[in-house]
Amino acid sequence: MLLTVTLNTALDITYRVRSLRPHASHRVSDVIERPGGKGVNVARVLSALGHEVTVTGFAGGGTGRAVRERLTGTPGLTDALVPVAGATRRTIAVVDELSGDTTQLNEPGPQIAPAEWGAFLDRYEELLGAASAVALSGSLPPGVPVGAYATLVRSARSAGVPVLLDTSGEPLRRGVAARPDIVKPNAGELAELTGSHEPSRATQDARRRGAHAVVASLGAEGLFALTPEGRWRAAPPARVHGNPTGAGDSAVAGLLSGLVERLPWPDRLARAVALSAATVRAPAAGEFDQAAYEQLRERVTVTRVFNAA
Repeated sequence: MLLTVTLNTALDITYRVRSLRPHASHRVSDVIERPGGKGVNVARVLSALGHEVTVTGFAGGGTGRAVRERLTGTPGLTDALVPVAGATRRTIAVVDELSGDTTQLNEPGPQIAPAEWGAFLDRYEELLGAASAVALSGSLPPGVPVGAYATLVRSARSAGVPVLLDTSGEPLRRGVAARPDIVKPNAGELAELTGSHEPSRATQDARRRGAHAVVASLGAEGLFALTPEGRWRAAPPARVHGNPTGAGDSAVAGLLSGLVERLPWPDRLARAVALSAATVRAPAAGEFDQAAYEQLRERVTVTRVFNAA
């Protein structure tokens, strides 16, 4: 079983408009609601790839109930979310059909009480006993300790479970020091962590801080990875236009599934880039276009980098 942790779950709402203009009224042509938050998106992709996956984190209020109802019936997915008193947040993506651009609005999430955090830690320890790997993804809701991911990384390592960390800011800095197997920041998050905007130098710095492998998301340019087997750059065959919401989460699903399937690093990275690009093409946040994925995964270019800075 694969385990995904989403401490700040969400109800993802996608609006489509003809053209998004400031200070104007808009007629929405389509509305799609999906359970979301980074780890939930990861879990949905993993289940679509045929893996058994368990989702944990927090859910509360009317939006929390909506998230749990929409998770019900997803093949291969088990809901192990911990109930809280506060209401799960909403995230709103507004897709401009004319330009293809997406505007994202993210609520902060519910206040988590100390007792609720303690209940989650108990649930997490139980779930680790059956997990083959775990993904820790996303922001922290108010009330959760800033060192939460470091705590969860150490627990996974103590249980002998490989762990992938995908977060930002101070939670990332502390989490990396706990020595996760993989960290997957985007370029901005990596620069904030290391002070360097050059991918090779920044990934090397992040690895020195404790990560076993560092995979940096470079947006439309693909991924740059520093692994125990070397440095790699993976790129899609062409720039993909669409809704980028959840594209990084699909990359995480590709990396985590490749880890448990013991794929070589080039194959893991090719899968991650193809899933990410196929997610940009999908109409709703946090899903991927299966036909696009099948086409793209054979066309992703993965090259070994020998003369990195």
